[in-house]
Amino acid sequence: MQKLRGVATVRIRGGRQEELVNSALGGGLQLWSIRRTSVDELEFSVMLPDFFRLRPYLKRTGCRMHVIGRRGFPFWLDKLGNRKFFAVGMVLFFVGMYLLSSLVWEIEVKGNVKLTEEQILAAARQEGIYPFQWSFRLPDTDVLSKKLTAELPGAAWIGVEKTGTKIVLRVVETTKPEERPLLSPRHLVASSDGVVTQILAEAGRPVVRKNAKVKKGQILISGTIGEGKYTRTVVAKGTVRGLVWHEYDIVSPLTQQTKVYTGESRTKWYIVIAGRSLQVSGFGKNPFAASQTETRLEEASWQTWKLPLGRMKEKVLETEIAERKLSRAEAVEAGLMKAKADVLSKAGADAVVKEQKILHEKTDNGKVYMKVLIEVEQSIVTEMPLVQMQGE
Repeated sequence: MQKLRGVATVRIRGGRQEELVNSALGGGLQLWSIRRTSVDELEFSVMLPDFFRLRPYLKRTGCRMHVIGRRGFPFWLDKLGNRKFFAVGMVLFFVGMYLLSSLVWEIEVKGNVKLTEEQILAAARQEGIYPFQWSFRLPDTDVLSKKLTAELPGAAWIGVEKTGTKIVLRVVETTKPEERPLLSPRHLVASSDGVVTQILAEAGRPVVRKNAKVKKGQILISGTIGEGKYTRTVVAKGTVRGLVWHEYDIVSPLTQQTKVYTGESRTKWYIVIAGRSLQVSGFGKNPFAASQTETRLEEASWQTWKLPLGRMKEKVLETEIAERKLSRAEAVEAGLMKAKADVLSKAGADAVVKEQKILHEKTDNGKVYMKVLIEVEQSIVTEMPLVQMQGE
C-alpha cells in the first residue's frame, strides 16, 4: 500500500526539529525511519498525502525541508507522463504481440497418404480452423478431433495440436485389405531370347530348366497341370531370370560441356509477412546472361512460438558453360555408362549387368563410335492368356 500511495524521504535542516516531529506525529501524520544524520540534520520517510500536510508544521518550527528520495506508483506515473510516446509505443507493442499470438497463422497436415491435403483443410475450415482465425474462438482440441474424424470417412483418427500460432493436424487413415484382381488362367512365356539362370514356379508347371536357351514367346511355366481327364488350368505364377544380350550403337563426343559458377553474384532481400514477400533491396533486372538462384528463408520466433514474420535472402549466381576435353578412354567410359544406364532402366530395377563387349570402335570428327554388346541378367517372363476351347 505504501508503494501504491507513494513514499517520500526528506531531510530536515535548522529550526526546532524535535518539535516538528512530535507535533506532526501528534497531528496524525505517519512518519517512520526517523534518524539524525548530523547535529543539524534529520531524515525520515513520509506517505505522499502526509508530505503535503507538513508545510504548516515547517513554518511553525522554522525548519527547512529537502526531498532526497521518491518511490511508488504516483512517481512512476509522473515519469511515464514525460515519455508519452514511449508509453504509448510499449502499450501498442504488447497489445500487438497479444493479438498476433492469438491468431492462427499456419496449418500443417501430417500422416495423410490417400486423403489429399485439400480434403482435410476443407473439412477443417468447416470447423473454423483456417488462417487468421482467433485461436480462442476454437473449441477444445478433443472436440475438433472427433468432428474432423466424423467428417472424413477415410480417416480413422485425426489429432489436433495447437502450438503457438500453428495448428498441426495428424491423420491416421483407415486401412483396407488390398483388393486382388481376378486373374484368368495363363502361361508364363519368355519376353525375349536368352539363357535361363533361375526358374522358380509358385503355381503351374515349369517346362524349361536352368541354363536352357529359350526364344521369345516360348512357354517357361505352363498354366496346364495334370494329365488326361485330370488336366486343369491354373494361373501360372513364378520367377524366371535369364541372360539377355543387348546391342547398342554408341556415339560419345570427345568434348564435354558442364555448367560452372563464375564467382559473380547478386543478393536480394525480402521481408516476409504471413507468407507474402516484399522486396527491400537488390532491385533491377538480372545482369547475368545465365544464372542460378539460391533462396534461404529465416523466420522469426519468440520462445516456442513461430511468428509470421521473417526475411528471405535470394542469391543470384552467374553461371557459364565450360568445355572439357576428354581422352579416348574417358569418352568410351562415358558412352558405356550411358548405355548401361539405358539398358537397366528398360530391363527393370533387379537387372544386373554381367558383361560388356566392344565389337567395333573408331574415332572420327571429334567423336567415338562404338558397337557394344551388353549381357544383362534380368527377368525374362511375361504373361500369355490360356485360351480354353469349348468342351474342354
